[in-house]
Amino acid sequence: MKIWLDGGLQDIESARVSVLDHGLTVGDGIFETVKTVNGRPFALTRHLDRLARSARGLGLPEPDLDEVRRACAAVLGANPMPLGRLRITFTGGHGPLGSDRGEHGPTLVVALGDTTRRPDSTAVITVPWTRNERGALTGLKTTSYAENVVALARAREHGASEALFGNTVGRLCEGTGSNVFVVLDGEIHTPPVASGCLAGITRALAVEWTGAAETDLPMDVLQRADEVFLTSTLRDVQAVRRVDDRELPGAPGPVTAKAMRIFDEHATADLDP
Repeated sequence: MKIWLDGGLQDIESARVSVLDHGLTVGDGIFETVKTVNGRPFALTRHLDRLARSARGLGLPEPDLDEVRRACAAVLGANPMPLGRLRITFTGGHGPLGSDRGEHGPTLVVALGDTTRRPDSTAVITVPWTRNERGALTGLKTTSYAENVVALARAREHGASEALFGNTVGRLCEGTGSNVFVVLDGEIHTPPVASGCLAGITRALAVEWTGAAETDLPMDVLQRADEVFLTSTLRDVQAVRRVDDRELPGAPGPVTAKAMRIFDEHATADLDP
C-alpha cells in the first residue's frame, strides 16, 4: 500500500508523521473522505472546495489544491481497487505541545482503503449529547472527531450503524458522519446548515437531485416521519429501518427508494458533479 505524505508516495509501513504534529496533539487539522470507483474519485471538486473552506475556517494555510489532486491521482494509480475510501488529511503540522501553532508548515496525507457497498437499510439511535450550532468548529470537517467516536461506539452497542444528534435548542441536526433526511406526507426534508450540521457533499447533491426542502425539524420528527434516510460519501442514500426502538417496516419506503435510484443514476452519469 502506498500513501502520499508531504510531497510524494511512500510505503505505508515506513511513512512517518511527527509525534508533535498538531493534528495528533490537539486535533488541529481537517480532512475529506472521497468515494472512489474503479480508481476514479467521485465529486472530488466539491470535496476540495470544502477542504479549502475548512482550512480557512480553522485558520490553516490554504491547501495547494493542485498538489492535492496530484496526490489523489498518484495514490489511486498506485493502489487499484474497485471501490475505495480516499482520505485526505491536512493538519497544522509540527507544533508545540500547547494550542499555539508552530512555524513548520502543514502536513498533507492522502491514503486509500478498500470498502464495500453499504446495505440498502440500516438502524440508527439518537444520543443525549448535542451539536453546538454556534461553536467555533461548526460546519468545518476537522480531525477533532472524538465526540463522533464516542457516539458511534454507543450506536454499535445498540446494534446500529449511526448515531443522530440534536443541537443545543433541541432541533434535529446530523449523524456522526452523515446527514439525515425525513419524509413527511410524501415530501423530503433535511435540517438546514444553520442547525449546526456539516454541509455534506452527498447531502447537497441529494437536495439538488430530489428537490428536498431544508427545514428546521424537532427531534421528535424521527418518531413520526413516514420514512428516514441517511446520506454520506460512502452511504450515498441509505434507508433507515429502525430509529431507537421504532421500527420502520418495509424500508426503503417508496420515496427513499426513488431518491436512491435518482442518486445512483446521476452519480453514474457524472463522477464530478
